[in-house]
Amino acid sequence: MATTLRLLRRPHIHIHPTLRHSTTSKSTMARPFHSYLVTPADLSTALKQNPNSTTSTGPRTVPVCGSWFLPNDPQRRTGLQVFRSAHIPTARFFDLDAISDTSSPYPHMLPSAETFREAMCSLGINREDIVVVYDTAELGIFSAPRVAWTFRVFGHPAVHVLNNFKLWVEQHYPTETGAAQAVERTEYPLSHPDMSKVIPFEEMKTLVSTRHHTNEPATPSTQPQILDARSPGRFAGTDPEPRPGLPSGHMPGSISVPVPDLLDPTTKAFLPAEELKRVFTSKGVDPSRPLISSCGTGVTAAVVETALMEAGFGGAEAEAEGSGRRVYDGSWTEWAQRVREGEGLIVKG
Repeated sequence: MATTLRLLRRPHIHIHPTLRHSTTSKSTMARPFHSYLVTPADLSTALKQNPNSTTSTGPRTVPVCGSWFLPNDPQRRTGLQVFRSAHIPTARFFDLDAISDTSSPYPHMLPSAETFREAMCSLGINREDIVVVYDTAELGIFSAPRVAWTFRVFGHPAVHVLNNFKLWVEQHYPTETGAAQAVERTEYPLSHPDMSKVIPFEEMKTLVSTRHHTNEPATPSTQPQILDARSPGRFAGTDPEPRPGLPSGHMPGSISVPVPDLLDPTTKAFLPAEELKRVFTSKGVDPSRPLISSCGTGVTAAVVETALMEAGFGGAEAEAEGSGRRVYDGSWTEWAQRVREGEGLIVKG
């Protein structure tokens, strides 16, 4: 697994002049943030409060880069390449493709408990650490919510998303280039995934098939809505999927919620909660209903899931039962390969 970090060369650190002489009390310890989405200023403050001693057992704020690009990226970029070009000092790189169920025919499905534990140990992350996941400056918000969601599925107590690294760079917070710094291996405990946050293919197919074949009305208190994060062209079936041979289209009854609709067009950060509420409401999303997020391979589905959480959507009663918001891990890549022609479960237009 390509998660062990080693210092291949001394990183070149870029620090804006206004940040060089800032000081922080050594007695101030890092504390959990007040919101799931973290600003660059808040992360910078938290990192300055980290214990200086390598033997300290107190919680640390650990930046984790979750950069990932689609396989058809026009510039052929990879998350690791972008990480090496510029990353937050002390950041670790979470490889979505490696820290996954590599035995699955579908890409970056959730890893096993053993794989996740080994990744945390290799990345030098303790269970008590406060993890802040961030994305690429180029995309703003894309794959980081998926990485953060993975931490949440495995019960990591304190995980957040930086909103976002694009602003971190533009606001002249420090970055460094090259490979990640060497870290000391930790002993992260084995924790099993909370599968109430995930919906498997079989349940998804039963849900969609029942509605499609019986025209059964969706009861607001019981029936989930399905939100699709892919682009409008892929949802409509007019644009191809990134993976050759995979038909585009959408599940009957699903709602198109493209990722750009949830982000500020300039900063590429998440819109404020009230604006997210307006976006979802305009698309017919019911805040009282259980909600399922889907996309191409389960990555940007987590962007929708995060936006729903920020907006307070997902149904309070269903959320209390652990099913208010779920992610379809296999998403369209699994769906389009497993449903059969003639079942009417791939809709164009």
